[in-house]
Amino acid sequence: MTLAAGSSLGPYRVTDKLGEGGMGQVYRARDTKLNRDVALKVLPESFADDPDRLARFTREAQVLASLNHPNVAAIYGIEANALVMELVEGPDLSALIARGPMPLSDALPIARQIADALEAAHEQAIVHRDLKPGNIKVRPDGTVKVLDFGLAKALSPGSEESGLRGPGDLANSPTLTARATQLGMILGTAAYMSPEQARGRAVDRRADIWAYGAVLYEMLAGKRAFEG
Repeated sequence: MTLAAGSSLGPYRVTDKLGEGGMGQVYRARDTKLNRDVALKVLPESFADDPDRLARFTREAQVLASLNHPNVAAIYGIEANALVMELVEGPDLSALIARGPMPLSDALPIARQIADALEAAHEQAIVHRDLKPGNIKVRPDGTVKVLDFGLAKALSPGSEESGLRGPGDLANSPTLTARATQLGMILGTAAYMSPEQARGRAVDRRADIWAYGAVLYEMLAGKRAFEG
């Protein structure tokens, strides 16, 4: 579903398109009931009539809703085939890194908040699986928000693993791109993947710790730890 500026989805009036990803398009919209700006993450049309993909979309909403933390972008609800999410103003971390290596005094407060967000997710048995600078925003007041838990997978209670053990299990991921129904598809971003994730093996919270280390290195060095 593509929305134009000025169109409405329930009480939300679209004002601008912010971006597009594997799970659909993201728009800035105005909540006409509560008079606040929100982000709408809208499913692509190819997903709308697919019960399995809609189920993954619902699971993403449930994952996000369970993460009530000041450093995690909040979800406000579901409207039709769209997630209604907190609109986070400010640049993403990749834009800040593009300016060059960050002073330690600037990097540490950001790194600490990212760690707090991941710890909160891990305490609820949730693994992000796609942590990278583009999924981290820094508001003008310095508050960090970790975005897009779309590749997260809730762990079974008491389990250290995500259950992603083989290509066949990829169909159970909360979000997949339009091409990810192919067996053997690996989810994530290559430069920040842990070795086991890149090999399609079982993934647990340690994959996030690896990605966190890669992000921290990039903040301090001004370049990626791994180019591939």
